Amino acid sequence: MTASRFEVVAEVEPATRPDLSRVRHQVGVLSPVAHGFLIPDNHLGRATVSSIAVAHEVANMGESAIACLNSRDRNRLGFRRDLLTAAAYGVHRFLCVFGDQPTSGGRSTDLNVARMLEEVQTFGSSEVFAGRGTFSVGVTSRMVPLPAWKREADFLFVQAAFDLEALLEWRSTVDFEGPVYAGVLVVASIGMAKTLREATDQIEIPSSLLGRLEVDDDAGVEFACTLMEDLRASGSFDGVHLVPVGRYRKVAAALEQRGWGRGRQP
Repeated sequence: MTASRFEVVAEVEPATRPDLSRVRHQVGVLSPVAHGFLIPDNHLGRATVSSIAVAHEVANMGESAIACLNSRDRNRLGFRRDLLTAAAYGVHRFLCVFGDQPTSGGRSTDLNVARMLEEVQTFGSSEVFAGRGTFSVGVTSRMVPLPAWKREADFLFVQAAFDLEALLEWRSTVDFEGPVYAGVLVVASIGMAKTLREATDQIEIPSSLLGRLEVDDDAGVEFACTLMEDLRASGSFDGVHLVPVGRYRKVAAALEQRGWGRGRQP
């Protein structure tokens, strides 16, 4: 581990309309238990308000923000534009991702995550940005061996998982110098669980959780909070990437009840 504290980076549900009131509400509710916020970018293949603009707004609320940048929707020139815009807004932390399939249209083939890292290291550190600070860039990983180029990133977000032992086993095999954040997804209902199972085979939801969700929609909240406690106790990760979806009020209340207020963690 590289961090002196166990950090919670909470993902907000993005704005699909030109109105940031819901984003601000999520940040306000989660801020007592979160150290920072991840702002999605065209989440699930839908158009959303710019993650850079939203990250700037979150910073204006006094909170740390990471802007997600999606290679699917960008070419090299567009990415350079985004770096310039981010520097002008004072946004310096990014999570670069490959991106979900778009709901309409096609995928840009001019840029991938590796090339995004290269652009930050070259254009993003050129004299154009002198006096504007430096960028910090993270990437994502499944629980598979880490490619060499991903080790060039500043931090790493691991795919959401429900198996503590699998996460710990994977982490023990990974050599990465920066902070590593485990993905913790709140399954909001049995309907969401079934949708996830049909949509991907990369996330395996335990049968015990499925059974509990059949009778209690809050079971996903309790499971996520317990997993976070176990991950913190393990000492193997620097924090979690928490995805509370629409249950952010319940999640914030449950974490506060368990003593997860900022500055009060053991």
